[in-house]
Amino acid sequence: MTLIPPEPLPDLPLVISVQSQVAFGHVGNSAAAFPMRASGVEVVEVPTALLSNHPHYPTMHGTLLDPELVGGLLTGIAERGVAARASVLLSGFLGRAGTAPAPAAFLVRAKAENPGLLYLCDPVMGDADLGHFADAELRRAFAEKLVPLADVILPNAFELENLSGIAIAGPDDVARAREALGGPAVVATSVPVPGRPGLLATVVATGETCRSFEVPRLPVRPAGTGDLLAGLTAARLAQGLALPDAVARAVAGVAQALRRTASTPWAEMPIAAVIDSILAAEWNGAAAEALTKSR
Repeated sequence: MTLIPPEPLPDLPLVISVQSQVAFGHVGNSAAAFPMRASGVEVVEVPTALLSNHPHYPTMHGTLLDPELVGGLLTGIAERGVAARASVLLSGFLGRAGTAPAPAAFLVRAKAENPGLLYLCDPVMGDADLGHFADAELRRAFAEKLVPLADVILPNAFELENLSGIAIAGPDDVARAREALGGPAVVATSVPVPGRPGLLATVVATGETCRSFEVPRLPVRPAGTGDLLAGLTAARLAQGLALPDAVARAVAGVAQALRRTASTPWAEMPIAAVIDSILAAEWNGAAAEALTKSR
């Protein structure tokens, strides 16, 4: 019997994702990693916390990982050559300020050998309806250690206000906040749309453009929507899409997930159950463009 050698496998783009992991539900890497893989990219998951579930349930178990452990995981994947072949480094929930130097140091070393590596920083610090859930030291770490290194930051409107000192009352304020922060591209979520309270915008502001992607407010409030959007955006950037196009598709994908989410308080997004429709909505260019308003 003659064995036929297998066909060479495609060399997929690779995303390194540094954020929390939960055993139950969909936040952090537990929201982002599966959709990224389903989008056609390899994902290396580096946890910053191992928790039973997100904190909006009556109980939660698990722990934040020690900064030394997170740093060791990043060192280990660098020793496997991951940094040299990655397209995107995405960071999200860190949990404590002492963890911030680990991805910062990893990024500096990685960019020295892989200058094309994009760094996407989701500065997970709080939300308008919850207030701050990151302490002052962690907020400073994001502002001083990670945001200045980022090619793209992905805050919600509340976080962008805290980082920039500029009130975010509409898409035009996102562009002003980007200028105040000194240059990184900004993808801001949960931005109000002036005069249209039934809509929320995700706004992409760069030095060249400001584009707003508007979707209806829905009577649902799951955790992890920002993590899902960041993951889908990272995947499409890793595949070579321009930032506004990557975000347009991510917004459409998240909107589809939210349309299928139950309205009970803090219901989990049914990501696995509706992944096909998430990706179909995401890749429907006509639908994504219908959401777009150039400014």
